Amino acid sequence: MISHSRRHCVVELQALPSRIGQVRRIVSAQLRHWQLDPLIDRAALGVTELLSNVHRHAQPNKACTVEIELRLGRLTVSVYDSDPRLPVLRETRADALDAPNALDALETCGRGLALVEAVSEAWGARPHGDGPGKIVWFSLRATPARVAPKGTVIIDTTMPVREPAPAAFVAVDAGAASVSVPVTVSVGTRPG
Repeated sequence: MISHSRRHCVVELQALPSRIGQVRRIVSAQLRHWQLDPLIDRAALGVTELLSNVHRHAQPNKACTVEIELRLGRLTVSVYDSDPRLPVLRETRADALDAPNALDALETCGRGLALVEAVSEAWGARPHGDGPGKIVWFSLRATPARVAPKGTVIIDTTMPVREPAPAAFVAVDAGAASVSVPVTVSVGTRPG
């Protein structure tokens, strides 16, 4: 199910690899609609990582809800799932290389939250208030994209630019005699 309002979008899904790509495209389209094009790459990457974590770790099922909301100049992307275990941010690769067991730095998974932290301005996780499960979210400062003019603008450089005619001012003596000016009126049809 997908529901939209002017500044709010909710998508319910099973966090399966095929659905994750669809949700990434939905988030991208919604941000384009809200004219937040500069946020698309970071938001799409962040939601992909959060949904991948649901796919890998959530128990007992992969059902989840993605919510994107634009409020007070801030875009917040939240993922709700039914697993009550809160995620843990693992140390980044650079930190792990300095650790005693540097081979852990070569892991190919488990770095999703570090990536979410890197692309967002803030992130967090909390238990779901309305039942079992949790909410993992991240936020980005929203700056609308500049809107390009629609259609093609053609400038004809063969036509000279016409400057406005200079204004003429005439001083009139209030006591002067009235003058009548003949006016010619032609009646006919306009060429069509």
